[in-house]
Amino acid sequence: MASNKAESEQEAGHNNEKQPSIKEVASSVAAAFFGVQSDKNRERDFKGGKFSHFVVVGLISVVLFVGALVAIVNLVLP
Repeated sequence: MASNKAESEQEAGHNNEKQPSIKEVASSVAAAFFGVQSDKNRERDFKGGKFSHFVVVGLISVVLFVGALVAIVNLVLP
């Protein structure tokens, strides 16, 4: 009985981990673009974040970045 209670508490603690918001995910992806990230944010991302969220935000960010580069080059070159 005691082991079941301990297992339930561990599962409850695991389920209480807060998932990062979309703003926090975007911030982490931006930090990854520059190669900087605090240990606190890295721990939060690995413990509570979903891999798929980071992949989707990262792909969208790359598309926007490449689109911005193409637009700047087209404005500069005649």
